[in-house]
Amino acid sequence: MNTFLKFAFLCFLLFGRPTLLSFGQPGSLFFNTIKDSEGAIIRTDTTLKTVSLIFSADEFGEGAEKILDVLQEHRVPASFFLTGNFLRNPRYREMIARMRRESHFLGPHSDRHLLYNAWEMRDSLLVGRRLFRKDLRDNLKELKRAGIPRRNISCFLPPYEWYNSTICRWSEKMGLRVINFTPGTGTNADYTTPDMASYKSSEQLMERLLRFEETHPTGLRGAILLIHLGTHPDRTDKFYNRLGDLIQELKARGYRMVRF
Repeated sequence: MNTFLKFAFLCFLLFGRPTLLSFGQPGSLFFNTIKDSEGAIIRTDTTLKTVSLIFSADEFGEGAEKILDVLQEHRVPASFFLTGNFLRNPRYREMIARMRRESHFLGPHSDRHLLYNAWEMRDSLLVGRRLFRKDLRDNLKELKRAGIPRRNISCFLPPYEWYNSTICRWSEKMGLRVINFTPGTGTNADYTTPDMASYKSSEQLMERLLRFEETHPTGLRGAILLIHLGTHPDRTDKFYNRLGDLIQELKARGYRMVRF
C-alpha cells in the first residue's frame, strides 16, 4: 500500500468519514467543507477555529507589497488568486515571485476577468464552454510561466466571484474546485468606491466582519475571507491597510490563519 493510501486509511479509521485533500499544498487538510447552492466551497470545517485568507487581483495590485509584509510579519499563510492580466503585468512580477518564495498558494482567477454569467439572471451564461475552457486554460498557462505547475493547483476563484452550477461543473471537469468567500463576512466589498450606493468604509467592513463573528452560530470557524490586492484609485480608504489589525483581532479571539 503506497503512502497516500495508508494515510487515507488512517484518516478513515480516526474520523470515520471522507477527507478532502488539497494535493500539493502542505497543511491544506479540511473536513466537512460547506458548499453553496451552486456547488462552490464557501467554508471549510466549522469544528475548527481556523480562518483562510484569500486575495484576488486583476487590474489593480498596489497593495501587494503591504499585504505580503503584513503576512510575513505575522507569519500567516494565504492564497492568491490572480488573473492572466495580472500575471502578465511586468509591474507585479516581483510581487508574484515573492508570493512563491514565501510559500503562499497561487491559483487562477480567469485569464481576462470575464463575466461568465449574468448578474440579474444567474443561470444565464454569457460564455460557452469552449470560451470558458480557453479562458481558464490561458490563466493556468500564465501561472505555469510564473513557476506554478498545474499539479499544484486544485482550486479556482471565478472572476467577480460570480458563477453558477454550470461553471462549477465545467471547472470540476477540468480538475478544479470552485471556491468563494463565506457569505456575510463582507470584506469582499473593499472594492467599493464612495460614489457607489453599496460603498463601505474600512471601518464599516471591520465592524461588519466582527459582528458576524459574534452573532453567527459558528462564528468565523472555517470562514474564507476575501480581500482585494488593489482597488480603484477613487477608493483611498484601502481595507488592506487594516490587515494587520484584522489578523491581530482574529488571533486574540482564538482563530488560527491557515492556507486554503
